[in-house]
Amino acid sequence: MPTDVHQHIWPPAFLALLRSRTAPPRLDGWTLHLPGESPYAVDPADHDIAARARLARADGLDLALVSLSSPLGIEYLPPAEAAPLLTAFHDGALDLPAPFGVWASACLSAPEPDPGALRRELARGCVGLQLPATALLDAAGWARCAPLLEVAAEQDKPLFIHPGAAPAAESTAGAEPTNPVWWPALVPYVQQLHTSWFAFRAFGRPRHPELRVCFAALAGLAPLHGERLVARGGGRDRGRVDCRAFYETSSYGTRAVDALVRAVGIDVVVSGSDRPYAAPVIPDLGADAAVHALRHTNPARLLGPTKGARP
Repeated sequence: MPTDVHQHIWPPAFLALLRSRTAPPRLDGWTLHLPGESPYAVDPADHDIAARARLARADGLDLALVSLSSPLGIEYLPPAEAAPLLTAFHDGALDLPAPFGVWASACLSAPEPDPGALRRELARGCVGLQLPATALLDAAGWARCAPLLEVAAEQDKPLFIHPGAAPAAESTAGAEPTNPVWWPALVPYVQQLHTSWFAFRAFGRPRHPELRVCFAALAGLAPLHGERLVARGGGRDRGRVDCRAFYETSSYGTRAVDALVRAVGIDVVVSGSDRPYAAPVIPDLGADAAVHALRHTNPARLLGPTKGARP
């Protein structure tokens, strides 16, 4: 089935909770306020469920996977604040019409992650687990999230690594942020993915050898540093492709996707758009078979036998 593994929709109850908050992350009408970013004007049409379903069909999709927007930082809110937001997201997203499927999210601010909560969401029909890259930047992060990753591996479900919240900008009190609006997406988001990929190589894969993992946005192009990794003593297996590590294409076009395919092979690249923040791009890789792999074959391998179907 033609699949987009990376989209976002905020269900109505989730939107209402964001509007009820007095501290970031919060919505003031349709203006989003986050600690590390400039105020962002949300387009109401982006979260119109019927309109988004029509758009997904117009894109030729049989499956579009939506996830919590990890840059909101909800996973790291105090548990009493995170729980109702996570519940509203999961309930609303699982109630979305075809062609939508859902990634599960988890509260990461509690003393220990809750594997039981993840099991419940997977049992309800979530296709796998999404974690923010900020949770997986080093050995300690991979160790702390291990109980959740073990549940995913036991149930043959994949992990989707998405950028997390941007750090709050340091500025004089009352001063407006000085970075351009695109800064978070191009600097901290990419750095997070880049770092989490190297941490995955060093700590994640040895701990979870069978886990299927998908990095958003081509892992910040980290795999292109394979030659430097070898040169600096990081291993001699640059030519060995990890067939359980996938890379989705959101916000990148033909040049970046082609470069990554040369580094990791075509079989582990999957189509993702990050709608509504970016439009889908079908890279020109010189063959219809390559596009078929990105949109059909490879997402099916990432998701496993159920291909995202709900029970």
